[in-house]
Amino acid sequence: MSEQMMTIREMCDAFDVTPRTLRFYESKELLFPRREGQKRLFSKRDRARLKLILRGKRFGFSLEEIRQLLDLYDIGDQQHTQISRTYDIARERLADMERQRDELDSAISELKDQLKWGERVIASMTETGKAAE
Repeated sequence: MSEQMMTIREMCDAFDVTPRTLRFYESKELLFPRREGQKRLFSKRDRARLKLILRGKRFGFSLEEIRQLLDLYDIGDQQHTQISRTYDIARERLADMERQRDELDSAISELKDQLKWGERVIASMTETGKAAE
């Protein structure tokens, strides 16, 4: 075996994932470990794919988008199509994330205003209660 293979446990430790996660990605045809009986052995290519899968998930790509992008690796154009398509999806995802951030910033600002209002009402009620005593 000239290529350094990793067991499922080594993959889990190296990438901080569970065996269930690796089996799930395998079932979705994102990873293709070699089988030796019940044992799964992951190649350098599997490790590179897992790194890309995890990065894509962190950026909010769907598993289907990730699978399609990974499949473009082998079309023979020196990854031009893969990189171009990844770039397009990433730009769309960035725009979505920025839109979500703006909505969240607005909601945070509104909630802070409501909390300030609540503080004033509570303080006023507390003062009114003390005056009535």
